[in-house]
Amino acid sequence: MEGAPLYEDVADAPEGGEARWLTTSDGVRIRAAFWRPAAPAPTTGSVILFPGRTEYVEKYGRAARHYTRAGYAVLVADWRGQGLSPRALPDRRLGHVLTFSEYQRDVAAVVDFAKRCGLPEPWYLVGHSMGGCIGLRALIEGLPVRAAAFSAPMWGVKLAAWEVPMAWSSALFAPLVGLGGRLTPRAGIEHLVSDGTFDGNELTTDRQMWGYMKAQTDRYPDLILGGPTLSWLRAALLETTWLARKPAPAMAAMTFLGTHERLVSTGAVRRRMGHWPGARLEIVPAAEHEIMMERADVRQRFFDASTDLFAAHA
Repeated sequence: MEGAPLYEDVADAPEGGEARWLTTSDGVRIRAAFWRPAAPAPTTGSVILFPGRTEYVEKYGRAARHYTRAGYAVLVADWRGQGLSPRALPDRRLGHVLTFSEYQRDVAAVVDFAKRCGLPEPWYLVGHSMGGCIGLRALIEGLPVRAAAFSAPMWGVKLAAWEVPMAWSSALFAPLVGLGGRLTPRAGIEHLVSDGTFDGNELTTDRQMWGYMKAQTDRYPDLILGGPTLSWLRAALLETTWLARKPAPAMAAMTFLGTHERLVSTGAVRRRMGHWPGARLEIVPAAEHEIMMERADVRQRFFDASTDLFAAHA
């Protein structure tokens, strides 16, 4: 497998990380990176981390540091169309897919890579935001993990009641008339961190973690992704509707959700977790969307809870 870039100078990740280019079943090249457990910790398995929309491998360098210290190998990938994976449209700032089944092809490539490189078993899933949506579908379809931890999963698109009919109509019909590559009405081409400011942001209450993310995109602007297209919105609405109709997988799970969450549907998260036998929903006071990029106490709480869950299902 061909080596891929890994921007270690901004990742603050464990030493010894490696990146590779993977090829999906439909011929798309995506980037994956992995870290082995930190010595002298005994190997306890592997965490396969599914990032959210707009995200990239380096953003989870500090998360990888935590999990490798606990004895886990960590594997993270750039979904198609984001990070260093090739973009679907000439304007690389647009987040675009036709269907979420495309992401499942990425999942298949990641799982195949994990098997070929001998990623230590058992495996566990950590899914954030859109990665939680992709992860739930993957669990339903048999992803070979023992347990799953979610951070603000996108199990429903955040819409006000009055926006729902407009969102559905524009998302469904725009691709039919050749407008699927246009931005959604509420989205901008700007990146939330690189073009935003800490004050009033919807991602984190921690200024230091904001600086960590901003330093990454300032140094490597090729990582930046802006708003989603109408085709992406259509795909997201159809996928979350499909997921809402499915029973919970027979899998131990936990979800962390901040009380200040403004980017995903909190109602969808509560409904899913309320009908998931044995699963735990943890509401985090005064936390925004990015639980793993939040205040130190919030981050530690999530990492400790997830490793406790994984250890209980070793």
